[in-house]
Amino acid sequence: MSFLALNRVRKTFSSTVAVDEMTLDIEQGELVSLLGPSGCGKTTTLQMLAGFLTPTSGTIRLEDKDLVAVPSNKRGLGIVFQSYALFPHMTVAQNVAFGLEMRSMPRGDRARRVTEVLELVGLGTYAGRFPRQLSGGQQQRVALARAISIRPRILLLDEPLSNLDAKLREEMQIELRQIQRQLGTTTVLVTHDQGEAMALSDRIVVMNKGRIEQIGRPDETYDLPKTAFVANFLGKTNLLRGTACGVGANVVIGDGRWTVPRVPQGSVVATIRPEKIAFGANNVEGLSGLVKARIFQGTHWLYQVETTAGNATVIRQNSGDACPCEGSTVKLVWRADDMVVMPAEPATASA
Repeated sequence: MSFLALNRVRKTFSSTVAVDEMTLDIEQGELVSLLGPSGCGKTTTLQMLAGFLTPTSGTIRLEDKDLVAVPSNKRGLGIVFQSYALFPHMTVAQNVAFGLEMRSMPRGDRARRVTEVLELVGLGTYAGRFPRQLSGGQQQRVALARAISIRPRILLLDEPLSNLDAKLREEMQIELRQIQRQLGTTTVLVTHDQGEAMALSDRIVVMNKGRIEQIGRPDETYDLPKTAFVANFLGKTNLLRGTACGVGANVVIGDGRWTVPRVPQGSVVATIRPEKIAFGANNVEGLSGLVKARIFQGTHWLYQVETTAGNATVIRQNSGDACPCEGSTVKLVWRADDMVVMPAEPATASA
């Protein structure tokens, strides 16, 4: 029995289907991310978990009890919003204590709990400050402290780091993951940031147009995408058209050929991550191309290569080795195991 289970959950607004037949099991202590573009249904799902929206059909069960029948203020959930939603007229300590006070926790126990969670998020010396006196990262920690102070059965995070700059966001990802692991709180994170989902999650749920496209660990979802949408949305990738033929089978992409077992016959699309591609000698098997652009990005070089199978992106680490220049003819090589081959979607006829 799963700790939190969504079974065929559907949510419609008039004729619009926001979430369509969503089934998802979450184990106790897991951090699961709902990842997808705007309008994919991830926030609607979170709002149904929180009790702000009621499913049109389907069930949501927490420890095998019907969660839909429980009012939102009785579900024992901790929620951190994108805007943090701190009370500006209250100090940090008062903000954190608010939920405990609503639960009628005795004053002494409340004070001890506030001190405990502020120390946990690294704000022990900020208890007397007001939100306006804090940085964005500090405000985010206060919101997190307020959410975990009630010791929720589930922690819901709605784009909690999106208002932070890139460097601070990376730092907060590490801190948030450490806190979640220390507490062992079952957590559902909504995000459109692929890097954030991969850094924080035990499992990622990739959503598209209200449906689940793929569920898996970050590494397996990245390395073994099941659809072209997942491959394209979760990090950079190359989608190259080719043909699969013969027993085995041979996958022909441009002037290159790879032997890949168990692939569909006919027109296919191969997805290969840019960091899996190397530059090989002209006499080896691979895909010929012409370097159209070479961009230095500090830790690596980013290449755009024109091939007969389409444009390809290549990432090579800045190891100090010689790299091809713009205008160079190159051979792109990769292992058959490093690409995922799927049937090509039929081309849409133009009007």
